[in-house]
Amino acid sequence: MEQQMYRGVRKRSTKTFCGLPIIDVALGPDPENNEIRGHAHGIIAIGDMAKGWIAIGGLARGGLAIGGVALGAVSVGGFSLGLLALGGLAIGGIAVGGGAIGLVAIGGGAFGYYALGGGAFGKHVISGMQHSPEAIDFFSRWFPFLR
Repeated sequence: MEQQMYRGVRKRSTKTFCGLPIIDVALGPDPENNEIRGHAHGIIAIGDMAKGWIAIGGLARGGLAIGGVALGAVSVGGFSLGLLALGGLAIGGIAVGGGAIGLVAIGGGAFGYYALGGGAFGKHVISGMQHSPEAIDFFSRWFPFLR
């Protein structure tokens, strides 16, 4: 019996900007090109592995990255690394997540210069055990919705 391989989705816009397709979608395998995972690269990239100004995928890299592993200026994902990182484990300048590591960290476990969370550690902290006056002032000024 011959096994039939599933073919993924490949869509790429013909219009480009700065040499990149406006939209590139690459999901699943592509047996013709011997790809197990889709590699999307465009202004808006959606794929198993996505790289673009806006990237959405299992591994997303870009200005705005959304995915299981997200790396970008603004990143949202299970593991998130960026200037503004939101995710299960977030590492960045401003990190928000279950585990957050950053200059400003907000999360269940937060490690940062300014840290806010159930278990928060850093120079200026708001946690269940500690309320630093400078941290209270900082978070009240920059994140008033957290009151």
